Amino acid sequence: MHVKTSFWATILSMAAAAAACSGTPSAPTGTTSSSSPGGKTGGAMAGGGSGTLAIRVTDSPFSDAKALLVTFSEVSVHTADPGDWKTLPFQSGASRTCDLKQLNGAADLLGVGPLPAGKYTQIRLTVQSADLYFDAAAAPGPCAPTLTSPGTATPLDIPSGVIKLNQEFTLTSAGSTITLDFDGDQSVHQTGGGNGNGKGNGNAPGGKYMMSPVIRVKSVQ
Repeated sequence: MHVKTSFWATILSMAAAAAACSGTPSAPTGTTSSSSPGGKTGGAMAGGGSGTLAIRVTDSPFSDAKALLVTFSEVSVHTADPGDWKTLPFQSGASRTCDLKQLNGAADLLGVGPLPAGKYTQIRLTVQSADLYFDAAAAPGPCAPTLTSPGTATPLDIPSGVIKLNQEFTLTSAGSTITLDFDGDQSVHQTGGGNGNGKGNGNAPGGKYMMSPVIRVKSVQ
């Protein structure tokens, strides 16, 4: 009886050992593959972290004016993933005014600040107002939170002050600088009044002008 008990105990022990060797271990819980929907890479929020984005502006100015002051109220960029707009802070203040005449051949900072690292697809600018000056040039200083009016202003009608530029770029921790070219000559059009030679308020009071902003991406670095 003792021999049989030992025999069956040995058989059961060998069977348990074989089952343990041939079993399939269960998958660990609480992990997500980087290729799964919950672990997508390459988006603007991927991997966390941030980089500094700087947007600068230069100009081919409206040639008939002595000053062309344009006030920007917002600059933002569109993320590829999750696909929303990120507002870039102005260098200082809640808006930024630039004299485009002083940006001919030069560039100044429009907005700068940290944003989530990743891929972006668009740049959006909002122009709040614009004024032409035919009788006097503005004080030196291309861009500032506010610029002093150099004389009698000729306001520009702006049918649509929102400009969207389709420009893909990737922001890394090293940062990026984008330079925009605001073409004053292509943006400003006389719609009424004036003396027929393209000049308005300084030579023919009552001249009316319209601005349809023409802006292109000059460089991405």
